[in-house]
Amino acid sequence: MMATLDDIAKLAGVSATTVSRVINNYGSLSEKTKTKVFEAMRELNYQPNSLARSLKGKKTQLIGVILPGVSNPFFGQMVQEIEDQLFKKGFRIILCNAGSDAEKERDYLRMLMANRVDGIIAGSHNLGIEEYQKVGLPIISFDRYLSDEIPIVSSDNYHGGQLAAQALIRSGSKNLQIITGANHPNSPTNARLTGFKDELAKSDLDFDVMEISFSATPNIKGLKIKELLLKQKVDGIFCTDDLTALLVIQQAKALGMRVPEDVKLVGYDGTNFIQSYHPELTTVMQPISDIVMVMIDLLLKRVDNHDCHLEDNYVLPVKLITGETTV
Repeated sequence: MMATLDDIAKLAGVSATTVSRVINNYGSLSEKTKTKVFEAMRELNYQPNSLARSLKGKKTQLIGVILPGVSNPFFGQMVQEIEDQLFKKGFRIILCNAGSDAEKERDYLRMLMANRVDGIIAGSHNLGIEEYQKVGLPIISFDRYLSDEIPIVSSDNYHGGQLAAQALIRSGSKNLQIITGANHPNSPTNARLTGFKDELAKSDLDFDVMEISFSATPNIKGLKIKELLLKQKVDGIFCTDDLTALLVIQQAKALGMRVPEDVKLVGYDGTNFIQSYHPELTTVMQPISDIVMVMIDLLLKRVDNHDCHLEDNYVLPVKLITGETTV
């Protein structure tokens, strides 16, 4: 049975994080510590190829990218930006589609460590994976809390929620609804709901919340949206992603409802796909190119200097793109 980082750590008398740092030649470690780890690795016959590379102390010029998947236009555009920007800097990427499978994500993390990537950009929807605290590699997170040591880059989710509420209020909506993904503890995306709520409170307006898992299929999401439109008197809806907003338009049309005459609608993301093929949708646009630029800049700083100081959070501005769905 193949030895694990924990096995090596136990034999060497160090932490799993220290073992990972030795394997990846990352951070300032004493020669005594390195020697103990290398001896344990040799004794357990652990990853001889990775060991040989780490002894040379060379970078692989590889960056791991862990995302939920690329079928969603937002993440598809993000991956393209990451690949384009890193390629220009002499790096290549290993793309890992983790989906909603936490064990799959753990396997990908182990694979990236074995391939000795120089760093990782992570934006998956699987939270609570303890391995992120043991990887011992530079990691930058997109819109997700992974650990206290991993910086988060995100758009201004709170202001995005405010902009969505303001657009619906201006359109005359009174009976409001937000359709959001699951709101996990410490997740920056929760702020979309908070900003929406706080802005409506200024106008003495209330709203209902419907949570639909990000991993739910379009058919399942469509059924839930149909049920909402049939059972509740709603004239304004904020969807925290654009694809869900498109499903609202689809279900409303099937029920003989008109958008925006019967129900106003605001989405979130504002990808190139949405702006090109569905310009009618009012949406909050995230600056994907700028987000990627910041993530790469921070990651490469950590690759070059493990001890460089980085802030906990980096927030980029969003803007409202007004379409016909809130006229």
